[in-house]
Amino acid sequence: MASGLEWMVEAYDCDPEAVADPARLDAFLARLVDELGLHPVGAPLWHKFAQGGSGVTGLCLLAESHFAVHTFPEHRSMTVNLFCCRPRPEWDFCAYLTAEFGAAHVCVRCYERRYDGRPSAS
Repeated sequence: MASGLEWMVEAYDCDPEAVADPARLDAFLARLVDELGLHPVGAPLWHKFAQGGSGVTGLCLLAESHFAVHTFPEHRSMTVNLFCCRPRPEWDFCAYLTAEFGAAHVCVRCYERRYDGRPSAS
């Protein structure tokens, strides 16, 4: 099947110090890379904002596509986007974000991205 998977994840009521820590976010990316067999094509880029709550934006270009994260410590939240150009196994974003970032609520949406223009099965 000519399709990939894209995860859009939102986590709320997080520990603000945890989501403001680039090292913790880098560890999150490293675990995803290891457990999903992903292939970064370079080092991830991290930007910590000095104003407006000191959130972090991160991006990693993958041979499979990309990983992106943006955190909002002032709102106790974070968003994650992972796109893989071919199917990957399910990954427990809820358990990880709860354990490592203190998220009380996690919303995970996974979309099949078809390349042939046909609608995805519901």
